[in-house]
Amino acid sequence: MIAAHMNGYVESFELIDSSEKSRQVKDMAVECPGDPEPQSRYSNKMERIQNYQEELRKKREEEGRYRNLNTNLNASSQKLNKLSQSPKMGVDNLTFERPETPRQGILDLEAPPTELNDLLQSLQRVRYSLGDAESQADVQVVMELLQQREFQQAFSMHSTVALGVRAVNPPYPITPRAQHLCHEVQNVLQFTKQKEGIELKALLTNPHLQALMEAHDCVAERELEPEFSLAQYGGETVKLVRLEKARDIPLGATVRNEHDCVMVSRVVKGGAADRSGLLIEGDEILEINGIPVRGKNINEVHDILSDMHGPLTFLLIPSSRHKAPAHRQTVMHVRANFSYDPADDPYLPCRELGLAFQKGDILHVLSQDDPNWWQAYKDGDDDNQRLAGLIPGKSFQQQRETLKKTTTERNPDNPGKLWYTKKIKKPRKKSFYNPSRNVESYTEDVLTYEEMTLYHQAGNRKRPIALIGPAHSGHDDLRQRLLSVEPGRFAGAVPHTTRSPRAHELNGREYHFVSRSNFEADVAAGKFIEYGEYERNLYGTSVDSVRQVANAGRICLLSLHTRSLCVLRSSNLKPYVIFIAPPPPDQLRTLLSKEGKNLQSEDLKEVTQKAREMEQNYGHLFDAVVVNSDEDMAFFQLLRLIEKLDTQPQWVPSSWLC
Repeated sequence: MIAAHMNGYVESFELIDSSEKSRQVKDMAVECPGDPEPQSRYSNKMERIQNYQEELRKKREEEGRYRNLNTNLNASSQKLNKLSQSPKMGVDNLTFERPETPRQGILDLEAPPTELNDLLQSLQRVRYSLGDAESQADVQVVMELLQQREFQQAFSMHSTVALGVRAVNPPYPITPRAQHLCHEVQNVLQFTKQKEGIELKALLTNPHLQALMEAHDCVAERELEPEFSLAQYGGETVKLVRLEKARDIPLGATVRNEHDCVMVSRVVKGGAADRSGLLIEGDEILEINGIPVRGKNINEVHDILSDMHGPLTFLLIPSSRHKAPAHRQTVMHVRANFSYDPADDPYLPCRELGLAFQKGDILHVLSQDDPNWWQAYKDGDDDNQRLAGLIPGKSFQQQRETLKKTTTERNPDNPGKLWYTKKIKKPRKKSFYNPSRNVESYTEDVLTYEEMTLYHQAGNRKRPIALIGPAHSGHDDLRQRLLSVEPGRFAGAVPHTTRSPRAHELNGREYHFVSRSNFEADVAAGKFIEYGEYERNLYGTSVDSVRQVANAGRICLLSLHTRSLCVLRSSNLKPYVIFIAPPPPDQLRTLLSKEGKNLQSEDLKEVTQKAREMEQNYGHLFDAVVVNSDEDMAFFQLLRLIEKLDTQPQWVPSSWLC
């Protein structure tokens, strides 16, 4: 079609040219009246005209080919525009509508910013107005700097950041009903089968997005409430904290009153408050789920919290104290040397958080931030008990136990004055050494906690076994049975004596025979675990004799008096102490009658009373207790305890491993 138009155009052009030939010839003739050959000149002219027409035709054909190519390109681009301008299905999100403003944050790095263009034009005019060559050179240097690409990029970045800093942050919420809108969209998409709808539904049901919208609504609701004002709290900076409280499980935080304020006094390890990291000691609680608590006492706050469960929202004034960054505290393991019942402690800050324990229990102390009340788990309950418990601190327990020992009453003769009852000590004989003196001073100290650590005995160095018990408890019989059943495994320490050896006795086998002066010198040096005098001869068991058995790879069995335990534990032998307790008097009478021993009721009660006193005064030194109600059962129970020393680590005082 284009070619046909082109041919028609050329034909019309040729007709016009042929009609004007005569006029052109006449004109030429008039212009050259003296030319002798007008016809030849006319022929040349016509030839040039034809050549020009041919060139013009070729040029138009080439333009036609380019025009066809542009037409095809335009058609393709129109198809792409139609595809890109096809209507999109969806609903406008009013939350993200913004007023029409020039694009912010997009760096136009190709052209310099408008501010720079204006500055360049101003400098150009200034340069022409300056007559000083040096000033013109300075202006030229500045203009060259402004025209550099790196400078323009830096200027654009600076402008973008400045706009962001000046913008309102965070933006004012559009609506506090993001969750409601989400539910409406989910209802619309409930039966959709389109790929985009299914993808949007999965996105809206994502737990993280739902939590984000819930947090948004909580903050937006506070921002949009016209009546919500912090003027009542003196304009203090506040924070909102949301915690999840399970039913019948404490949050793991305690409060105290400071004037009319309710302050967070303690955050217990393992609780919901501790896991969140949002409640800090020293925070003031203003509201709990919208209920004001300022001016209430701690009992009223406890009643409010006890009736609440599920999500709790706290309005707090943050603590003004600069808390050190959290770090993992070293856990201290202690053995309790006393029993504790939180129900009987009127000083416990929170009765629900108290941790009950018995004498001999191992406690894992997690926090000693409060010297009066430590936070701890009981050994074996770490996995079952998520929330740590409160136990009295060592110094606090020592102080109040000392006060208990000192009985204060009003003197009836002098009202208003206090008098103290003191224990009267019996006079003792003077002697060159008496281990009971150290033991008594040890037991007179207030027993609280002893720091412990796990220890596994070496295979070639066994711990000595000390069997402790009152008379007629059977601890000597059990020791002899162990020695006779497994003589290669168990052995007794060779004692020292000052008497002369008999005919069948060898020095170092039955006894170590020493002179009285040497014996007394070793006693003064503290080399004996225990000693005594019998028929004017001294007998004793030394630390070195026990060590010789351990060095030989055998287990040394000792039967000691309770007064000797302090000396034994202060050595580096690491003994394992087992208390052999007698059964009740009726069972004890039956057992003794089988051995041909008949004790009176008073004697049986005395055995039981002596065992109770030993356990009360020295129970903190016992590693295990075996009740000897049946000799065979007690024997096998004793063997199991000894075998555990090879297979399981045991708690020992930390001072033993220092």
